[in-house]
Amino acid sequence: MAVVPPEANGRRPRSPRPGPPEPADSVGRVLDPEGRPAIELSGTWRAAPTDDNLRRAATDPDYDDDGWAPIEVPGHWRSTPAFADEDGPVLHRRRFATDDAEVHADDRAFLVVDGVFSTADVWLDGDYLGDVEGSFFPHQLEVTEQLAGRRQHCLAVEVACPRPDGRAKRQLTGLFQQSPFVDEAWSPAGLWRPLRIERSGPVRIAGHRVLCTRADASSATVAVRTVLDAAEATTVRLRTTVAGVTDLRDQPLAAGRNEVAWTVDVDDPDRWWPWALGDQPRHEVAVEVRLPDGRTSDRCVRRVGFRSLRWHDWVLHVNGERLFLKGTNLLPSRTALAEADPALLAGDVAAARDLGLDLVRVHAHVTRPEVYDAADEAGMLVWQDLPLQGGYQRSVRREARRQAAAMVDLLGHHPSVAVWCAHDRPMAVDTSPEVLADPTRRRAATRRLVAAQLLPTWNKTVLDRTVSSALEHADGTRPVVPHAGVLPHRPRLDGSATDLFVGWHHGDERDLPDLLRRWPRLARFVGALGAQAVPDDAAFLHPERWPDLDWDEARRRFGLDVTAMVRAVPPAGFATFAAWQEATQRYQALVLRHQVDELRRRKWRPCGGFAQLALAAGHPTAGFSVLDHERRPTLGHAALAAACRPIIVVADRLPAVVAPGQHLELEVHAVSDARIAHSDMVTSVQLSWRSAPPTAGPAWLELAEVEQADPDPDPPNATVWRWTGDLPPDSCVRVGTVAFDVPAEADGGLAVLDVRLEGGDVVAANRYAARVRRAPEGEGTV
Repeated sequence: MAVVPPEANGRRPRSPRPGPPEPADSVGRVLDPEGRPAIELSGTWRAAPTDDNLRRAATDPDYDDDGWAPIEVPGHWRSTPAFADEDGPVLHRRRFATDDAEVHADDRAFLVVDGVFSTADVWLDGDYLGDVEGSFFPHQLEVTEQLAGRRQHCLAVEVACPRPDGRAKRQLTGLFQQSPFVDEAWSPAGLWRPLRIERSGPVRIAGHRVLCTRADASSATVAVRTVLDAAEATTVRLRTTVAGVTDLRDQPLAAGRNEVAWTVDVDDPDRWWPWALGDQPRHEVAVEVRLPDGRTSDRCVRRVGFRSLRWHDWVLHVNGERLFLKGTNLLPSRTALAEADPALLAGDVAAARDLGLDLVRVHAHVTRPEVYDAADEAGMLVWQDLPLQGGYQRSVRREARRQAAAMVDLLGHHPSVAVWCAHDRPMAVDTSPEVLADPTRRRAATRRLVAAQLLPTWNKTVLDRTVSSALEHADGTRPVVPHAGVLPHRPRLDGSATDLFVGWHHGDERDLPDLLRRWPRLARFVGALGAQAVPDDAAFLHPERWPDLDWDEARRRFGLDVTAMVRAVPPAGFATFAAWQEATQRYQALVLRHQVDELRRRKWRPCGGFAQLALAAGHPTAGFSVLDHERRPTLGHAALAAACRPIIVVADRLPAVVAPGQHLELEVHAVSDARIAHSDMVTSVQLSWRSAPPTAGPAWLELAEVEQADPDPDPPNATVWRWTGDLPPDSCVRVGTVAFDVPAEADGGLAVLDVRLEGGDVVAANRYAARVRRAPEGEGTV
């Protein structure tokens, strides 16, 4: 399909705005993300696997750890050769110095741990500070007394991240454990986010949430909820500034934790829009806590965008404008996410926008801040999953509620975050590679999966409602989806985005239109679709061994669903690894192109959008991504880009095999996501008959090669239909019907249907092919 220029979407391309400078204070001390003076603790620590004896001895600040292995923090201990096979727990130690020359007598100090996989116990100078749990949000432990008595200090952190039980997990690590999207041998364990010592006055901001609760053309409302930890009872002045508005209020505080909430109204707001609809202005919301003597005790800054969201019948409206969500799933940009380059993280968001997508779904994890900042800047919407995937024990219910609220505190201010999802595929069924490799165990697992879909379960019915309720209570401004990957089959379990792996996990890739005709609600929102492909650089599979690849290793380490691949693109049908490799990419392209076309043709009736699985791989893998771990595209990347142009033209797909004399009627549709009307558009359909080239591969591959080739400018034996008309904005229009009989002389050849839409700067095209054979036997299907 030809490129549609940006002007066809009714907007001109915009130059990116520079990001804010890195903060630093006057004496060279690093400032923390909130602008408060901080002592950074990142760098080289020392670590050792721990046991009860070492734990008792090594938390003493005088313990000699010279023989311990060096380890980088933030990081994952599996990235350190000394701990490459270690399951933990691992004790980390770091010595540091403080300078109290500028500290007021009533100042307080806190150790902040931005994230740990997945639990930790913390000691400072031999004093036990407490335990923390949670991989993606900051934890605060007060260390005022410990820092007051000395300048030289020793911090000890014991980190644990045990391997989970696949059907009843205890830790909220999402797809980082027991997932086909990461190497089975990998563990995310470690202090993977920065640590630092922060200072404040006697009143500390211990929790902070900023939400844009309302925005229209005349005014916007920002809601602030903060937890103030006061050393003693006092009255403070809260000063809030946003977009030129200053709000002052006096707030009495009791000793201890105080929850305070208020709102600030802004007139004539400059609103934030998704990139397809407008620009992305953002504004700092600065909250200062001022003491009676005028000092600032603490300060927090968040950047917000003024915008409103409404979710109705699985259609998202932003600032009152409905938007068909063309999206992709973001897996961790690197399996060792702590080590991902910031440019890579932001680049994945840019790559999604370059594909013409509006949405990224952060799949079953919370990623690093660079991704959300890039999405705000680029105008990309974010569907954010809580790190819940699969089955969990009942003991996680309270922790899941807590982490749901923490996710809102962490990300709620980002205008790009548009949807919360509580749980991905909440079925407590073991689908590990070992199970899938055994036909008997695979059939049993399939039966259990069907039962888990259809019947109430604790994970799906109780846990997901609990987490959804926590998200809705914390943030009433965004839609909340209870779970993804659950079929919509009864009113009480209606809230799910569908995983539609037609042609991969089940059925034939041509089955989707018929399935959606029978069960339209499956298309309301599709949270995952696609097929796996082997990337161009596949040295990790050792292609020199062809055809005797190590299929078990491919399952365990590189995410290949061998059973599904053998059904879709059987290796036995190819003489060389390179031929099979290319065929897997052609199959992925075939699935993405036709299935995205089908969903877009059902725009608003009832489809509100989709998210392809997945954009990019975090490690060498034969997976669903259209960019490999080095960001090189597969053939599926071009197919997805073509299917996601602002304006496309599609026809009913030709059957894989047609017979001479068969009568066919194919409907043609034009789909526009542009916000402007296009007049006098010409749609042409060209049907040609040609001889079939000899092929050594399966019949579907022959058709895929024809469909993915450039159209012939003047094919012989062509019949042409034309229509002229207007294409309204944000629409799906039925153009007309192509009716014809398959001629007898075409027997043994190919039917090729080229569809084209032209007008002004818009050129869109699509192509379909079929084999012509008198006695079809089902060739060309999976």
